[in-house]
Amino acid sequence: MSYKIPESVLVVIYTPDLQVLLLERADRPGFWQSVTGSLDTVDEPLALTAAREVAEETGIIAGEHQLTDWGHAIQYDIYPQWRHRYAEGVTRNTEHWFGLRVTEALPVTLAPREHLQYKWLPWQQAAQQCFSSSNADAIRQLAWRASGVTAATDRDASRHAAVGGQP
Repeated sequence: MSYKIPESVLVVIYTPDLQVLLLERADRPGFWQSVTGSLDTVDEPLALTAAREVAEETGIIAGEHQLTDWGHAIQYDIYPQWRHRYAEGVTRNTEHWFGLRVTEALPVTLAPREHLQYKWLPWQQAAQQCFSSSNADAIRQLAWRASGVTAATDRDASRHAAVGGQP
């Protein structure tokens, strides 16, 4: 059995007016989230992981839009119901945050084994809809990240971000 690498990306996909794409998990109906996914190999570049996961989960080609590495990573405890996907003893994951700015709310081609449906919501509503507090925090940071706020503000906001359990 091949185990998941405990390093992943979270990609907040959004429009210029800060509509955010959310996906409903197929394995947990009612759980809404942004695009997420683990590295395929330990040396896979994070931006490549982000672009690959966006394409796999939504059909959107990241290279046709503005993919930005937010330079922010969190560590969280892996939910017990998903630990079987990782090697024995692995209980924590490191998640790197990205943003993908698209020109408008695009139609999405879902990966049916991963997601049931999608919706575009204003960022505040999207943050409220997320089951994961870390995903909600990433979306809450979208407003100032999209406005081009300085790195000093990024460090301050990072200190205040709550850590949740994104699978």
